[in-house]
Amino acid sequence: MTDEALAGGGEMGALIRAKDWSLTPLGPIASWPQSLRTAVSICLGSRFPYLILWGDESVQIYNDAFRPILGPAKHPQALGGRARDTWPEVWFMVGPMVEGAFHRGEASWVENQLFLFDRGDLIEEVYLTFSHSPIRDETGKVGGIFQAVSDVTRGVLGARRLSTLRALTSEARSLEEAARACLRVLGDNLSDVPFAALYLLEGGGTRASLVATSGMRSGTRLAPLSLSLSEEDAPWPFAAALERGAPLRVDGLVERFGEDVPKGPWPERPPSAWVLPLARSGQVMAAGPEAVALLVLGVSARLRLDSEYMNFFELVAGHVSTALASARAYQEERRRAEALAELDRAKTTFFSNISHEFRTPLTLILGPLEDLLASEGLAEEERGELRVIHRNAGRLLRLVNSLLDFSRLESGRARAFFEPTDLSAFTVDLASAFRSAAEKAGLRLTVDCPPLARPVLVDREMWEKIVLNLLSNAFKFTFEGDVRVSLREDEAHVLFQVEDTGTGIPAAELPHVFERFHRVQGARSRSHEGTGIGLSLVRELVLLHGGVVGVRSTEGQGTCFTVEFPLGHEHLPEQRVRHPEAPESTATGAELFVDEALRWSDGARAAMKPEDVPAPPVSPPQGRVLLADDNADMRDYVRRVLSVSFEVEAVADGQEALESALSRPFDLILTDVMMPRLGGFGLLRALREAPATRTLPIIMLSARAGEESAVEGLEAGADDYLIKPFSARELLARVRSNLELARTRRALVHQEAFAQGLQEALRARDEFLSAASHELKTPLAAFRLQLELIERNLSPEARTSVGERILLAGKHVRRLARLVETLLDVSELMNGRFELRLEETDLSRLVAEVVARMRDEFKHAECPVTFQADSPLMGRVDRHRLAQVVERLLHNAIKYGTGKPIELTLEQDERGRMNLCVIDHGMGISPEDKPRIFDRFERAVPVRRYGGLGLGLWVTRQWVEAHGGRVLVEDTPGGGATFRVELPGLASARVGVS
Repeated sequence: MTDEALAGGGEMGALIRAKDWSLTPLGPIASWPQSLRTAVSICLGSRFPYLILWGDESVQIYNDAFRPILGPAKHPQALGGRARDTWPEVWFMVGPMVEGAFHRGEASWVENQLFLFDRGDLIEEVYLTFSHSPIRDETGKVGGIFQAVSDVTRGVLGARRLSTLRALTSEARSLEEAARACLRVLGDNLSDVPFAALYLLEGGGTRASLVATSGMRSGTRLAPLSLSLSEEDAPWPFAAALERGAPLRVDGLVERFGEDVPKGPWPERPPSAWVLPLARSGQVMAAGPEAVALLVLGVSARLRLDSEYMNFFELVAGHVSTALASARAYQEERRRAEALAELDRAKTTFFSNISHEFRTPLTLILGPLEDLLASEGLAEEERGELRVIHRNAGRLLRLVNSLLDFSRLESGRARAFFEPTDLSAFTVDLASAFRSAAEKAGLRLTVDCPPLARPVLVDREMWEKIVLNLLSNAFKFTFEGDVRVSLREDEAHVLFQVEDTGTGIPAAELPHVFERFHRVQGARSRSHEGTGIGLSLVRELVLLHGGVVGVRSTEGQGTCFTVEFPLGHEHLPEQRVRHPEAPESTATGAELFVDEALRWSDGARAAMKPEDVPAPPVSPPQGRVLLADDNADMRDYVRRVLSVSFEVEAVADGQEALESALSRPFDLILTDVMMPRLGGFGLLRALREAPATRTLPIIMLSARAGEESAVEGLEAGADDYLIKPFSARELLARVRSNLELARTRRALVHQEAFAQGLQEALRARDEFLSAASHELKTPLAAFRLQLELIERNLSPEARTSVGERILLAGKHVRRLARLVETLLDVSELMNGRFELRLEETDLSRLVAEVVARMRDEFKHAECPVTFQADSPLMGRVDRHRLAQVVERLLHNAIKYGTGKPIELTLEQDERGRMNLCVIDHGMGISPEDKPRIFDRFERAVPVRRYGGLGLGLWVTRQWVEAHGGRVLVEDTPGGGATFRVELPGLASARVGVS
C-alpha cells in the first residue's frame, strides 16, 4: 500500500501508518489484500464511528470517531488487537453476531443496546446502536466485518429521565402523600436514582423527619426516621446544605454507611449521593428559613456524574418541590375553607342568637310605648318624641327579623308551612297598606290582583315578606310616576309582579341584585339606609316555594321584579303542607315597612326645613351649621340639639348640602357618610375643591364603627368623625370645639399674613438702607477730600480763625462715614450677602496701622494710647473686617473715656488663639447692661449726649464670630471697660453669623 492510500485519517491515520503491523496477525501493510486496504481507506475517510474486524482473530482497525467509544482504558492498545481481548466484558453478547457474520455472511442491526463497558475507573452503562456488515475478500469469502457504531447513551438516558420527570407530577392532598407519590416514581428508575429519601423540616428548621424513601429501608443509619440539624456527627450534612442553599455532594457512602447502602440494579453499591434543599415556593436550592424539605438522591455506580446527570437531579428536586408546594397550597386552602366555613357557621349562630336576644328587649320597648301612645293626657310634643322612639324601635325590630330570617336560611333551619290561601285578597291587603305613603310621595299605586280560581299553597308569613320587600324597594327608588302590583295565574303557575317607573338598575348590576349584602353603588334613592338583605331574602323565600324570581330593568326608566312558582302541592314537601280552611288575610307586618316609607317621602323632608319648624330662640347664635342626613328622625334630633346654640339648616342628601354650602355662608357642616344622590365623602371632596369652602370645618357622622373608618374620614379631609350612637353633650362639644379651632385657624392665617407683610417691610427697609448707604458714600468721600484740600491750602492767618471749625467738620464727616459703613455692614449681615476674604495676615501690624490712622482722633480726645504686642502674630483673617472691629472698639473707648488713657494688647495663648484687648478707663458698663451690650440697638450708656445707633458692637460681634472667634466685655480694674476679642490663629475661619 502506498503512503497516499493511507493519507489523512487524523490521529488514527497517523497511528496506523506508524504501527509495526508485522507483529500482528495481519502482517505488514504491504501484504494486506486490496479489500482490506479499501475498507481501511473508507474507515479513515469517514467522520462516522467505524470499526473493522479482520481475519479469524478479529483484528481491530478504527477511525477517530470511534475512539470515544473505546475510552482511555482501551485506546490506543485496541488498534491491531483482537476484539475478544479488547471487549471481554461484552464479548458474550457481541461474539455470536461476529461469528455469524464471518461464517454465514449475515449482516445484523441492533438498536439502543445496553453495554456495560469497563472504563477502568468504573463499569459504565452505555447504549449503542450498531450494525455488522461482512467484507468479502478477493476470494469471495468473508474476510472481515465492517461495524458502524453510534453512541446513543445520551438519548436513552434523556428519554428515561424525562419519563421520570413527567411521572413526578402529583395531585396529592397532603405533604406526606405527595412525598410518597414522588418517591414511588423515583423507585421505578433505580438505574438513575438507586435510592432516595425525603425529609421535611420541623421545629422551626431544627429537625428533619423522614416521610418517604425509595430503593432502601427506612429506619437504618442511611435513612434515620428523624435527624437533629445541630448534631455534629449526623449521618447526612443537612445543616451544611441549608447554610449553603445549594446541592451538597456526599462521597464515601460505603465507608460511612456500610451494607445499609443498597446496590440497586447493579452489583456495585452507589459511591456517592447528593443532598438538595427544597424551597417553600416550589423551587430547588433554598437556604435557611426558605427551605421546607431536604431530598437525598443516590448516584448510580455505573453512570458518570456529568453535568447532564446533575441537571437531572436538580430537575427531580424541582419537581418534588413543586409537588410539595402544591400539596401545601391545597392544605392551606382547605384550612382556609374550613376556617371560613366555621366562621360562617359562627356568624350564622351569632345572627340567630343576637336576633333572639334583641327581640326580648324590643318587645319590652314597643309594648309600653304603644300603651303610652294610646293613653290620654300626653302633650303633643311628648307624643311626637314617643312616636320617633316607636318608629325607630319598629325599624330595629324589622332589621332584627331580617337577620333572624337570614340566619335560619343560612343554617338550613328555615321551615316553611304551606297552607291554602286566598292569595289575591292577601296580596291586595299587603299592597294597599302602601297607598298612603304613595299618595304622600306623589306616586300612583296600582294594585291589579283579580281573584284566582283556587286557593294557593304558600307560607303566609314568607309571602308577606316577599310582597313587602319588593314594594318597599320599588317605593325607595321611584320619585315620580307609578308603582304597579299584579297577580296572575295560568294552568300551572302563579305570576306576581312589582313594576315601577323609578331610577332603574344599570345592566352591569342586574346579575348581582339578589346577592346577599349587595347594594347598587351610586344609585339615586329616597334613603341610603339598608342592609342589602331584602332582595336576597326574597330570592331564598321564593326558592322555598319551589319558584324563581327575576328582574328586568332599564336604567332611568324603571324596574320590574317577577315571582313565579307552581300551583298545587306536588313540588312541596308533604310534611310541610297544611290543609285547614284558608283563614282571612291579615297584613300584620306591613305597618313597619309603611312607617319607614313615610319618612322617606318629600312631605317628611319638607317638614324639616328651617322656616317650617320652629326652633328654640337663640340670642345670639354662636354660628351657622348645615346638617345633611337622609334619615328624617336623625335630622330632627340633631337639629333640636344644635338649635339651642346655633342656627341650623337641615337637608336630606349631599347634593342639597353642596348647593346650600356654595350659595350661603356657613360656619360648619355636619354630614352623614351614606346618603342618596351624593354621599358624605363625595360632598367632602366637592367642598374641599371649591375655594369658598376649602377651609370650612366638616364633621362626618357615621354608623361605621372602628378606628379604620375614622382614619378614612380624616384622611379624606374631614375635621372630625363622630360615630353613632352619640350623646347630645358629645355632639355639642364636637361642634363647639371644631368651630373654635376654625376661628383659631383663621386668626393664625391673619397673623401669618401680618407677619409676612412685616417681613416684606423689613426686607424693603434693609434694601433701602443698603441703597442709601451706597449713595451716601460717594458725596461723603468728596466732602472729606474737599475739607482736606481746604485745610492744606489755608493761610496761617485763616488757619487761626477757621482751623478749629474745619477740624470739627472733618470729625463729624468721619463719624458720618462710620455710620454709613455700619449701615452697610448691617444690611449685608441681615441679608446674608457678605463674604470674608481670608488671607494670612500679621495681626500685630494690622492693629498698629489702625492705631496710626486714628492718632489725630486720640489727640483731639486727649486719650493717650499704648499698644503692646508679640510680633509677628500671624492669623488668617479678612483684613478690612478685622480693621473695622478694631476701629469700632477704639471709637467706643474714645466716646466713653474722653481724656482717659487707652491700652491695647495683642498676644497668643497656649491654645494658639489670638487675644486682642481694648482697655479704657471711662465710665464702664453696669452689670445689668452687660448681657445685652452686643444686641442690636443697645448702647453701653443710654445717655443722649453720647449719640449712636446701638449697632456698632452688634456688628463687631457678628464679624468676630464670622472669623470663628468671640468678643467679651469685662470691667477694667479701677473703672472702665475691657473688650477682649479671641480669634483663631492660622486655622480657617468659619464663614457665618450667629
